[in-house]
Amino acid sequence: MKITEPLVIAETGTGRAASGLQVWLAESGSSGPAAPRLPLAFDSFLYLRPEHQALQPAAGPGLSVYLEDQRAGRTVAQFHLALDVIRGLAQSPAQAPFGAVQLAAGVTTSDLHGLFETVEGALLHRGIREVALRSYPFAYDPGGAAVLAETLRQRGYRVVLAEQNYHLNPARAYEAGLHPSERRRLHKCRRNGLHFEQEPPFLLPAAYAFIQACRQERGQALSLPLERVQELFRRFPREHFLFSVRQPNGDWAALTIAIRVNEQVLYNFYPASPLRCNALSPVVLLNEGLHAFAKASDISVLDLGTSTLDTGPNASLLRFKRHLGGVAGLRLSWSKKL
Repeated sequence: MKITEPLVIAETGTGRAASGLQVWLAESGSSGPAAPRLPLAFDSFLYLRPEHQALQPAAGPGLSVYLEDQRAGRTVAQFHLALDVIRGLAQSPAQAPFGAVQLAAGVTTSDLHGLFETVEGALLHRGIREVALRSYPFAYDPGGAAVLAETLRQRGYRVVLAEQNYHLNPARAYEAGLHPSERRRLHKCRRNGLHFEQEPPFLLPAAYAFIQACRQERGQALSLPLERVQELFRRFPREHFLFSVRQPNGDWAALTIAIRVNEQVLYNFYPASPLRCNALSPVVLLNEGLHAFAKASDISVLDLGTSTLDTGPNASLLRFKRHLGGVAGLRLSWSKKL
């Protein structure tokens, strides 16, 4: 059967009928993942919005899961899974920095047990035998991340990757958090006439080539091709930004793509600087500009990301983020055999 609209495959209470909570599961249709039926009780992370889910390539169908509070008329949790029936694997995200379950304040471990009980049953029915989840950094929602982690632990999920994730608090003065060595580098950038700018999106192809060249100098690759990045800028223009540090002659000394994950979080996604600029360390000035932008935009978390290589933690990058005044937190990835 060709699915042209989301197909409801389960609609059930969570086992706590008095709570008025209900789990609604829907398979993706040709128009993409199902949107929530009730308004969200929280500000959705960009990567969990159905419009973004529709752009994430997957090996098979998708499953959208919503926990609804019928009495309040609100959706209090959301969860999207990409299903690879051949491999028997369900994963979240399909292709994004993170997936897993976002929930509203007040949702309990008992509520989430009801959601996962329904989800795991639906996955087993479809031949799925393993679930892999990459959650959001704790800094994004400390209370929600803690409730999710405890629920997963109780359900037998195991942590397969625990990463250090660093962020800056825009409410704290940027220079006050800098290590003395980074403060000296910041002042050196200013003395040499370097300055921070927000670049127009039409420069994205040139900016991508610059970032790619910088990564290649360090033996690193970009996770997304240019075409994918351009599509994200087109589809979500209010959430994607291009920022730079320019030298007095106009040449780029550093660049980044920044993503507004929701109203409270700005993610420094693709920072890069060429080796020729190492003596100036323009990324320190780049982060100062991002910090100022976040503060002016009433953003509470400037996410500097993780620092994990295939061989383990990137010690030098972790040290640099600490020297920027970065606050350490956790980001967890989970797995379970059903």
